Amino acid sequence: MSATATWVVPCYNEAARLDLDAFASLVDDEPAVTLLFVNDGSRDETEARLQELAARRPGRIEVLTLDRNQGKAEAVRQGLLRALAEGASIVGYFDADLATPIAEMRRLNALLAERDVDLLLGARVSMLGREIERHPSRHYLGRVFASAASFVLGLRVYDTQCGAKLFRRTAALEAALGQPFQSRWLFDVELMGRLIGAPEGIAIDTRRILEEPLQRWRDVRGSKLHASDFVRAALELPRIAWDLRRRRRTAR
Repeated sequence: MSATATWVVPCYNEAARLDLDAFASLVDDEPAVTLLFVNDGSRDETEARLQELAARRPGRIEVLTLDRNQGKAEAVRQGLLRALAEGASIVGYFDADLATPIAEMRRLNALLAERDVDLLLGARVSMLGREIERHPSRHYLGRVFASAASFVLGLRVYDTQCGAKLFRRTAALEAALGQPFQSRWLFDVELMGRLIGAPEGIAIDTRRILEEPLQRWRDVRGSKLHASDFVRAALELPRIAWDLRRRRRTAR
């Protein structure tokens, strides 16, 4: 599959929530975009549903099946590596439950094409005129975590964990995906750190990173993220911070 843009959709036990019609219409309306679903060792009917979807749009929708559950971080990494290997010039990922609506992904894709940036992050910012439906506890825990992640990265980023991100193909991205992530939940932070902390000459300039407030986003029932996961994530931050400092020292 060779495409201008390939969006990776990690899936684990998503059979009941997959909207096949919505995904099929996405590639119909966006001829420069293909979808790569990564089945992360699901134990339900996810594989059958994905194969049905791929059969509807051969060449536009592909399925990568992992033989065992390895976590979202590895599913995304494997998907991005496959997309780059198959020639995509823009890659990205978003969630199978469509918490970030397809219309928003289209808008982000158009914005990346317009702007001279290498990384575009969707951000869940509750503002007048925006429809951001997020459970209050998750919102406030997320704000505390985002502040800590910003400190680790040395960037004023509002929302590191929003599951909607697009990347322009760069040497820094290819290098960043070369090794598995240390964290199952904080791979977004790790990936950003690897991009800006890459060896001199290929590292992404922070001025080429853009964070865009989403116009719509909603918590979807059945989410696999729980409050306890924020605690686990917070405990992993020091380890990630140490690894990023090590990478930066090596890159000098």
